[in-house]
Amino acid sequence: MALFRSVRNIACLTRQCSRITAVNHQQRKGVADMAFTFGCPGEVFYNEAKVKQVDVPALSGSFGILPEHVPSLAVLKPGVVTVFQEDGSSSKFFVSSGSVTINDDSSVQVLAEEAVPVDRLDPQAVREGLAKAQQDVNTGSTERAKAEAQIALECYENMAKALEH
Repeated sequence: MALFRSVRNIACLTRQCSRITAVNHQQRKGVADMAFTFGCPGEVFYNEAKVKQVDVPALSGSFGILPEHVPSLAVLKPGVVTVFQEDGSSSKFFVSSGSVTINDDSSVQVLAEEAVPVDRLDPQAVREGLAKAQQDVNTGSTERAKAEAQIALECYENMAKALEH
């Protein structure tokens, strides 16, 4: 019985030492550091940049990411990714879909299928695309065509919302 307690105490002590080591590593690294990488197939917007916060639109709901966020994986939905830089400024990007990975070392990767800075969106093209997508949803001849039109409609609706803010 004494041997069992000793083994259990060693396991507990090992976990505590691991936590202390992780905390010391974070303190040496600087708890305010979050290495952020963000890109799409055609462009890399951030490559391990230090940022304060990232807000992402996910299927499970929009959420903000700060340093030391719990490790997570999420699927992006059409919407705006907002990046808050160390100097207090922010940048907004429209994403069509993709994924976000939050690692235990406070690094974050956002990989988008398509992404564009919001200030590069053409309001007239968005209005035209929205009207066409609405028409395609109503006139689609197959279920596949209607589903594709519905996806396009959701993207254009979210682009229009991005331009309003």
